[in-house]
Amino acid sequence: MTGRFDGRVALVTGAGSGIGAACATRLAAEGACVGVLDLRAAAAKATASAIRAHGGTAMALTCDVSDEKQVEEAVATLVASFGRVDVLHANAAVFDPGVYGRDRELETLDVAVWDRTMEVNLRGAMLMVKHTVPVMPDGGAIVLMSSVSALVGDTVHAAYGASKSALIGFTRYVATAYGARGIRCNAVAPALVMTPAAQRALTPGQLADKAAERLLPWPCTVDDVANLVAFLACDESRCVTGQTLVIDSGTLAHRPQHALQRWREQQ
Repeated sequence: MTGRFDGRVALVTGAGSGIGAACATRLAAEGACVGVLDLRAAAAKATASAIRAHGGTAMALTCDVSDEKQVEEAVATLVASFGRVDVLHANAAVFDPGVYGRDRELETLDVAVWDRTMEVNLRGAMLMVKHTVPVMPDGGAIVLMSSVSALVGDTVHAAYGASKSALIGFTRYVATAYGARGIRCNAVAPALVMTPAAQRALTPGQLADKAAERLLPWPCTVDDVANLVAFLACDESRCVTGQTLVIDSGTLAHRPQHALQRWREQQ
C-alpha cells in the first residue's frame, strides 16, 4: 500500500463487518491508526484483531452511535490513546430484521421503525461529526455513508431512503460549516454491495434483478467501496468537499428498470 495515512488516526463506525470492516482494514493497511467502532463488541474486536494480525494498528470500540454519551466516551477513549482524529468514516446503519426488515409499506409502517432508523442512520452520523470535529486539530476528512436509495424512490424502505437522503444534505452543511478549518466532508452512495449478508438475504431472483439493473457486468464489492472511501479521506482529494459520489456499477445511469417493468405490465 501507499502509506497515504501514515501518522493519521481514523475512526470507522459500523466496522465490525461488511463495508465498515473493509474500510477500516484499508485505512489501516495504508498506515492509519484505526478506531474500529461497532455496536457489537465481539465484531469490533474481531476486525481490530485482524488488522493487528496484518501489522496494522487498531483499537476496538463498542458504542451505540445514536447515544450521545456513548459516542462522546468512545471518541474520548480513542483520543486518549492516539491524541486526535484525522479521518471519520460514519458507516453505521441499522439493518437488523426488527427495524430494516419492518421498513415496508408506508401505510403499515410502525413509527418506532421510522424513529430507530433516523436515530442510527442520521442522528448517529450527526453525533459522530459533533464529537470528532473538535478533536481534528489540523483539518480532517469526513466520509458519510449514503445510498442510491437516497436518489430514487421505491415502494418499500421509505425510512431508510429518507435517512440516507438527509445525509446528503447534512454532508453539504458539514462541508460548509468546517471548510475554513480545513475539514472536508463528502458522502458515498453505493447500490447493492455484495457483502455476505446481502447474498444471504437476497433470493437468486432478486440477485438476477439487481444484475439486470447494472450497466457493468460486475457488482460493487466491499473493497470497491473501501477504495472510494480511502480516496475521499486522503490528500489526493483535497479539493473535493460537499459532494456525494455514487458507486453503483451504472445502476442509476439509465432508464429505471422499476418504471419500465410497470409500463410493460400495463400494456
